[in-house]
Amino acid sequence: MSDDEREEKELDLTSPEVVTKYKGAAEIVNKALQLVVSECKPKAKIVDLCEKGDAFIKEQTGNMYKNVKKKIERGVAFPTCISVNNTVCHFSPLSSDETILEEGDMVKIDMGCHIDGFIAVVAHTHLVQGGPVTGRAADVLAAANTAAEVALRLVRPGRKNSDVTEAIQKVAAAYDCKIVEGVLSHQMKQFVIDGNKVVLSVSNPDTRVDDAEFEENEVYSIDIVTSTGEGKPKLLDEKQTTIYKRAVDKSYNLKMKASRFIFSEISQKFPIMPFTARDLEEKRARLGLVECVNHDLLQPYPVLHEKPGDLVAHIKFTVLLMPNGSDRITSHALQELTPAKTIEDEPEIKTWLALPIKTKKKGGGKKKKGKKGESSQASPMEGEPNVTES
Repeated sequence: MSDDEREEKELDLTSPEVVTKYKGAAEIVNKALQLVVSECKPKAKIVDLCEKGDAFIKEQTGNMYKNVKKKIERGVAFPTCISVNNTVCHFSPLSSDETILEEGDMVKIDMGCHIDGFIAVVAHTHLVQGGPVTGRAADVLAAANTAAEVALRLVRPGRKNSDVTEAIQKVAAAYDCKIVEGVLSHQMKQFVIDGNKVVLSVSNPDTRVDDAEFEENEVYSIDIVTSTGEGKPKLLDEKQTTIYKRAVDKSYNLKMKASRFIFSEISQKFPIMPFTARDLEEKRARLGLVECVNHDLLQPYPVLHEKPGDLVAHIKFTVLLMPNGSDRITSHALQELTPAKTIEDEPEIKTWLALPIKTKKKGGGKKKKGKKGESSQASPMEGEPNVTES
């Protein structure tokens, strides 16, 4: 076996060290999420919450692998975003922004951590209020949570990406909500947050992806966004965009000095992972980023919005497809929900929720894999978690 082959072999979940790094990153991002949720109170400044989330991840990862000979990259894999109410995603404002949380806000927290390029991402939705969540807020959050639970059971070896797309739309419809278009769930690999195997949130003629089958030892970030509105978000203001990722396969000879300065800083500090413009020399950043984006050197993560009055919920988790079943490594407990809608009259959804997450059978040969799929549908394990559990 050549060094290249050996290295390739070591980089998936067959290596216990890789699993340990994924779980280490997950533990940190789960705690960072817990910290940010605890700070989501009326009058809290959004940028302060984003900075606290990122600072926690940097501090915790910085304490690991200090004394190893070979430097191990680690830190923020996706900057903390706090998107409120009808804002769908990617709101992570600059330090000068004064936006604060208010009582009753529906807050979506999205973040990621990596250790040696092995990435754990998570998103969670929290209502800034005491007591149970009711009404349409409860419906849209229950829709996201139930869709996430169904996806967890369908993202398994032998199943197809289209199975998940169809199922999550049926779940959202049961709660009289929509799955938000344009959201992709990606396979993740070392230093790759958006791999080529993807699951579409909504299938339509405009967005097509290759059919793919899930396989053992793969890792996915499953991204579920639900809305009480149409589920067709819009970009309202490009100036709100602050998160970017370097497009490593693109090159261009930048003309402006500010652009060259900023791109050099990005290449040194954030060669692969997404980053926030807050972490750049801010005065030069605005000017230089525009030319970099216009020539495709940077991929922007735009801030998208549904219509005012719409409520949007977001749940994202990282799942390892292990030989003994699926291992969801990132999550956060939801507030108590009392939705007006129910899935009691939805036998198909209940059947999906009854599917086991773990399998009793060991080993991962092709023959067994086929049997596992059959047996799991014919006789769901007893004591499976109900919809509100992770």
